[in-house]
Amino acid sequence: MKKEEKTNAMRFLENKKINFEVLRYDSSIVNGLDVANALNENPNTVFKTLVTVAKSKINYVFIVPVNKELDLKKAAKTVNEKSIDMIKSKELLPLTGYIHGGCSPIGMKKLFKTVIDISAKPLEFFYVSAGKIGMQLKISPNDLLKTVPFTFADIVK
Repeated sequence: MKKEEKTNAMRFLENKKINFEVLRYDSSIVNGLDVANALNENPNTVFKTLVTVAKSKINYVFIVPVNKELDLKKAAKTVNEKSIDMIKSKELLPLTGYIHGGCSPIGMKKLFKTVIDISAKPLEFFYVSAGKIGMQLKISPNDLLKTVPFTFADIVK
């Protein structure tokens, strides 16, 4: 029998004894809306993890629904920066330990200030990457808070 594959994010949650569920989908799917469709879930509950860099050279993580776009001006304001930009794809792995399309907010190499779109606040649970393309974690925002300190803010266009 094949051993269940675990990601850093999954191991991190298990070590903290936090409830989560793993959902798998075809790893050829990389677009967030297609992931939501593959999971048969509402796109408003499937979130993408975006890593940014400010003019100050500080990195920030923003988590937004897959059917929305990060508003860079709103995002910068929430972290008291003049401006922020998305990091280059090639910088993601060395910085976080994750690749584009499989970036989880849980278990990054370093803990970055994290902001989640306010639309997640009333949700009982939502989906974030498990740290690998083809895998999502179903977790409550309250449980995520036990692993990744974050704030809620209106950060989408």
